[in-house]
Amino acid sequence: MKHLPILLVFFLMSSCIPIRIAPKIKDYKVKVAKKFKRNLPRDHAFIFKDPKEADEFYNYLNIRYQLNHQNVDENILFTIDDNKFFLSFYETEIPTKTINLLPMFIDAALDSKEMGPYFEDIYMSRKGNWYLVLTVFDVNMKDCLKPNHKYQKEVIIYLKNLKREYLSTNNYLDPLFRN
Repeated sequence: MKHLPILLVFFLMSSCIPIRIAPKIKDYKVKVAKKFKRNLPRDHAFIFKDPKEADEFYNYLNIRYQLNHQNVDENILFTIDDNKFFLSFYETEIPTKTINLLPMFIDAALDSKEMGPYFEDIYMSRKGNWYLVLTVFDVNMKDCLKPNHKYQKEVIIYLKNLKREYLSTNNYLDPLFRN
């Protein structure tokens, strides 16, 4: 029992306190984009984690739909069973942030001895997590990912296949050879 306070102080000093934790998405989620991140639209979205480098999804869609860098991130036309739909996407980051207590305590001890702070840069750590947020509308500009939309299931299947193809491509030219 005498060692319990010492152990508690040790664990407190060596711990990291999470401030913000990025969402864990195993495969994908369909939810209102604004609830996922505030600066996104109020439409329903197909959301998945993007393990690739920045702009790779942009380049993938540009080649896949042969857009020649014209309106690649919004209103990409695709069809399912002779029905036209429009795809838009957003790349967004939600970082995981933690406060590291041990460097703070060490700097506080050094400060009391009139030595400057040495670990000021690592008080907080941040790990970026990137997500792709896809929205789909029909020709009447109705949200196709809404639960009551007539083609919601078909659109989700299409987006799942698009996601699978994107994640399996090693370079931007792969989609050209598949078509």
